[in-house]
Amino acid sequence: MILKPDYNVVSLFDIDFKKIKSQGIKAVLFDLDSTVMPSKSGAYPEKIKELLDDLKQNFVIAVISNNKNQEYINKVRKISAFTVIGNANKPSPKIMKEFLNSANINPDETVVIGDRPLTDILAGKLLGAKTILVDSVTKDTENKLTRFVRKLERLVIR
Repeated sequence: MILKPDYNVVSLFDIDFKKIKSQGIKAVLFDLDSTVMPSKSGAYPEKIKELLDDLKQNFVIAVISNNKNQEYINKVRKISAFTVIGNANKPSPKIMKEFLNSANINPDETVVIGDRPLTDILAGKLLGAKTILVDSVTKDTENKLTRFVRKLERLVIR
């Protein structure tokens, strides 16, 4: 099934990045809101910032977001030591493919990590990359409707 991720983990910290590196992965593309930072917060949690900084030593890192708010994306760029792209129009893989081409990396050398099967995971699959679905970084504090929609999405991919 095209919406089923290659891996499904609770947290970014459950991902074995050493194993991913040993499988020939050169690039890690993250979703932004709810994956590496609380939605529309413009700030990385400290532990995630440290993880991203560590990953830069072994991978090409980018954050690819559907967020269209240019002011917000620019704010995130200012606090990021890697590429941040907004208005990506996922699940279309076009923007991700353009980024990978500019970095001279093939899709099969890439993993896409996100919290939404219908955008992040589908985009990664259409790209031809490995995919990892993670829970939202704010899953315990999200409103009931958002949690309900997330549960429905995960039922679809089982």
